[in-house]
Amino acid sequence: MNVANGIEPTHARGAALGVGAAALFGVSAPLSKLLLTRTGPLTLAALLYLGAGLGLSLLALLARLRSGGGRSEAPLRPSDLPLLAGAVMTGGILGPFLLMFGLQRVSAVSGSLLLNLETPLTILLAVVLAREHLGLRQAGSALLILLGAGIVGQRPGDLRAEWLGVAAIAGASLSWAIDTNLSQRLALRDPVAFSRLKGFAGGTCMMAAALGRGETLPGVGVVVPALLLGWMSYGLSAVLFVLGLRAVGSSRMAAYFATAPFLGALVAIPVLGERLHRSDLLAMTVMAIGVALLLREVHDHLHEHKEVDHDHAHVHDDHHRHEHGPGEIVAGSHAHPHHHGPQAHAHPHAPDLHHRHHH
Repeated sequence: MNVANGIEPTHARGAALGVGAAALFGVSAPLSKLLLTRTGPLTLAALLYLGAGLGLSLLALLARLRSGGGRSEAPLRPSDLPLLAGAVMTGGILGPFLLMFGLQRVSAVSGSLLLNLETPLTILLAVVLAREHLGLRQAGSALLILLGAGIVGQRPGDLRAEWLGVAAIAGASLSWAIDTNLSQRLALRDPVAFSRLKGFAGGTCMMAAALGRGETLPGVGVVVPALLLGWMSYGLSAVLFVLGLRAVGSSRMAAYFATAPFLGALVAIPVLGERLHRSDLLAMTVMAIGVALLLREVHDHLHEHKEVDHDHAHVHDDHHRHEHGPGEIVAGSHAHPHHHGPQAHAHPHAPDLHHRHHH
């Protein structure tokens, strides 16, 4: 496998997906702040998640019509139900609930700082429980990105926080860290179907909670923008995030996604009339260094692949060399059950689901 300028192609693609997912999610904060002046927080959160589910349903329909019946992604299976239920509960229900509960009890600055706990918690779970390899250089790069995200929150303001709110937002961060690591194990499945299910499940539960608390549905002028924002910032962002998990693993994806607070702060300048502080410029510099160092990581050594049968989207590369049925013409990425024989080789790789091994 060729490595141009020290950057392995799969890693570069994963980094682009991670920053893209962060950008789409980052814009949701300032745009949601505009909508929050006209509706309740739980109602808005429900509309955002339902928008993700509805938008991805339309995207799946268009993809099915274009494919002509072919299968480009592996479908979700009954055996995925435990992981799927865990990801939906932690990422689509528990995390948003705890976040809304906590944000009512802490200042905006404290909330921003506390949400940065998600990245180190995700990396910790990935390394300790999922056996992802993270060397000293990669750990240092991730810490630089996390430091930059923390600097974004260091704006002049009130730092007061009630312990119950702190615990709730820390719990939300832990919930999303668990969700990321569970989602990584499902990353070989159809990311649109997976993210769509999370959107509908989270949106339905939060809408029920909103109505139970006495919040009322807003008018069309809020519902339509909220659904569109949810489709973009929660739906498309989630799909890019899962594809990134597939390419580079949980720990590196968490580091790239940590750029979301800064990207959201940039959008707040034209949308909310805010301006950059010196701390924001410092954060941009620190994050850029961290991303550049992480992107230039080249992890290359002799490793073994065990024999396995599975189903996922793939192209015929060094890991996927197999025959298809008579008369079956396959071009580009496609999905079907296939067999991997045992293999030992050396090439640049990231800790995706094909490369989780001891070092």
